[in-house]
Amino acid sequence: MVIGRLHHVILDCPDPAALAAFYSELLGLPVTYRSDDWVVVSGSEQSSGLAFQLAPAHQPPTWPDPAVPQQFHLDIMVEDVAAAGPRVLALGAVKLDGEDVYADPAGHPFCLIRRPGWAPPVPA
Repeated sequence: MVIGRLHHVILDCPDPAALAAFYSELLGLPVTYRSDDWVVVSGSEQSSGLAFQLAPAHQPPTWPDPAVPQQFHLDIMVEDVAAAGPRVLALGAVKLDGEDVYADPAGHPFCLIRRPGWAPPVPA
């Protein structure tokens, strides 16, 4: 029996508006809520998404060194991994060690993965 469902994935960061802008561009989703210390990116005001919470003392993960563990990571489905890499770098991502592993502007790791056959196409 289901107890609940995912609402938002929340990322601590030093600048919620800037990190939300990064993911808004990366995922093609709008910013649907904004306050001084909390910004949400989602398909609509009524859908789950990513939330960015102000954490002034945020310490980014030190991938792949476990001194500061990754805490979480996102898999981002893309049609063409090779074409998506330069685009995320242009948005402000940083390439990390490992195949198709990047960090967002606040240091959170994410992976670019080729869209699985069961998923609908990623809009251009």
